[in-house]
Order: sequence, then structure tokens, then C-alpha cells
Amino acid sequence: MRRLLAGKNGIMTDLFDMTGKVAVVTGGSRGLGREMVLAFADRGADVVIASRKLENCEAVADEVRERGRNALAVAYHAASWQGADDLAAVAYRTFGAVDVLVNNAGMSPLYPSVEAISEDLYDKVMGVNLKGPFRLSAIVGTRMAEGNGGSIIFVSSVASQRPSPSELVYGAAKAGVNALTYGLARTLGPKVRVNCIVPGPFLTDISKAWDLDAFERSARAGFALERGGEPHEIVGAALDFATAAGSYTTGTTLNVDGGPR
Repeated sequence: MRRLLAGKNGIMTDLFDMTGKVAVVTGGSRGLGREMVLAFADRGADVVIASRKLENCEAVADEVRERGRNALAVAYHAASWQGADDLAAVAYRTFGAVDVLVNNAGMSPLYPSVEAISEDLYDKVMGVNLKGPFRLSAIVGTRMAEGNGGSIIFVSSVASQRPSPSELVYGAAKAGVNALTYGLARTLGPKVRVNCIVPGPFLTDISKAWDLDAFERSARAGFALERGGEPHEIVGAALDFATAAGSYTTGTTLNVDGGPR
């Protein structure tokens, strides 16, 4: 993907170029996070891959290094306030700057009924999906604003807009992420842009647990594109928000969901 624009002296500039940039991606070891990590590396960025299992982060870091970029793997518990502080500290200590932060880590455990939701489950879902991303964005975003600026990208969910009975706590947490997008854009501007990708159903490794025949039938009836998303189809939105291509976009939530009917 290249989008060229005539710059000064008529020189064509690749708006998706990330040469010399540093990106931090939470939940970066698999699924949509991995796709964003590799897309950033392919366009010249060094990347911090943060996720719960260090060995999975190291595997993706090796893929980044094979592309000729620097990578750092960090074990990160996305619900931990101190973990957010530690992740920011190691990223700045290693690379000296963070230009792009992607809050992609998330969880949505199943529960048998709404009254069966335990306090522990509620707190875990809120912690991973809302508390941790808030703290990490507050720390990194403040440093971006005091320095050369940057871009923060949240990854929400269509459950934030249309939660199913099995996604109530998750949907509430992601609705909070949508609100943070708007609020932090105004808190950290003008040097920091804050935007949010709102994915629909994507066929990542999580989808292996689905009844895919049933999903395909519902997708044909329920989506304008009549299918689930392929993981690489998140890349366009991520690059637009991360680079000069989206230089006048902030406080925006963008649905990437196949067009629900």
C-alpha cells in the first residue's frame, strides 16, 4: 500500500512511510496486533511487541528483525497499572521515543448468564480493556505531547455500539475506550492525534473456536460484504491513523466491520 503526495519542491512523499518511527503495540503477538506490527515494520518502523506471553512476543519480534527492523518483546499484563508504567519506561529506555501507540490488547470471556458474572470477571474485563489502555495512553501520550508528538490508536469493538447478551461487560469497557478516544484527542492535542478502530468479526485465531458454518450463514445475512474480515484487512485503517496519511484526523472512531445491515 502506497499513497503518494507531492511535497516541497515537487518531491513525491509516501504518506505511509514510518522510517525512523517507533511503535508500541499491545496484544501484538497474534491476530490483528501481529498484522499491525508487521505492517509497521514493513514501512520502516521499529516495534515494541507487548503481550502476556513473552515467548509469543519474541516470535513476532524475530519476524520484525527478519524485515531489517529493530524489535523489543515485552511481557505485559494489560490490566496492570504498574505494568503500563513499566512498559512505557522500557520502550523509552530502549528506543528513546514512542511515535505510535496501539492499544490492541483485549479480552471477552464467556459467562453463562448476566447474573452469573462475578466481580472478578467484571474487574478483569474492565482492567484489560479500559484501565490499562487508559494508564498507558496517559503516560505515553503526555510524553508525546511534551516532545515531538505522535499517534495513539485504540482498538475497540462493534460490541461497544451493539453489545450482544454475551458481551455486556466487554461492550461497556470498549464503549469507555470510544469515550477516551474523543477525550484524549482534546487533552493531548494539538501534537498528539488519538483515534480508534472499531472492528467487527475478524477471522483471527480466536475464530477457530467458532461454529464457522453458522457464522458464514449469519454473515451472508447480516453484513453488506457477507463475510468476516481477514486479519490483514485491519492494516489500512491502522496505517492511516499511524502515519501522515491521517494527519488531520483525531478524535475519530472508524468502524471496520463489513457493513452490518
